[in-house]
Amino acid sequence: MDAQFARKFVNTFQSKLEPPVRSHLKNVYACLTLSTLVSGLAAWLGLAYPNVGLIQPGFLTQIGGVGLLIGLMATRNSKQNQPLRMGMLAGLAYCIGTNLVPLLDVVIQIDPSIVVTALLSTSVVFISFSMCALLSNRGKWLFLGAPLLSLMNVMLLLTVVSLFTGSFAAVYNVNIYLGLLAMCGFVLFDTQLIVEKRLMGDDDFIAHSVDLFIDLVGIFRRLLVILTKKEQDNRNKNKRE
Repeated sequence: MDAQFARKFVNTFQSKLEPPVRSHLKNVYACLTLSTLVSGLAAWLGLAYPNVGLIQPGFLTQIGGVGLLIGLMATRNSKQNQPLRMGMLAGLAYCIGTNLVPLLDVVIQIDPSIVVTALLSTSVVFISFSMCALLSNRGKWLFLGAPLLSLMNVMLLLTVVSLFTGSFAAVYNVNIYLGLLAMCGFVLFDTQLIVEKRLMGDDDFIAHSVDLFIDLVGIFRRLLVILTKKEQDNRNKNKRE
């Protein structure tokens, strides 16, 4: 039964995507895997060696991540520039992983198992939405672009308003869930957009992997916050009882 399902799945996947698109997606997900590993290594180093300033989050990792992202997008996609752009991608992933250290440190102090749960949950969510996008009809989820950007603008507006109304904590909690919903939507949108771009001749798999990597990190970060808050609420409830 499992073998039959696997064959049916592979046949459906191959029928939905042309060979050039499948080849392009292999490169995209290879870059995404590399980025994830580098980011994980950076986070581990930051947690394991808190006294080493060079691997701790700070202004340099913040501005460095922005600079590397701009540099990556500004550098022309070509075989000659591919090693340079791959290096920029690895540097960007390292900065993003390092900037996760403060959040991870807080979560680990509360319950280290939350990190594992968040990682597994992120993997399941990301793979599920990616498969949904790849196996759906062409362009089905591209309409999400405008609503998702509107949702992000609403979240930003709510945050600004909360600074003047004193309701920052409540708005922050709402934005965490809205942000998780938005990131899941972006996985659908970005995955199908990558397919469309490749069909139109854009084979910049490095830049395309960045979009998915940002979605992946966004899901992971929000799941960490949600699971940590849930654990804290459970502990406070047990103390009251």
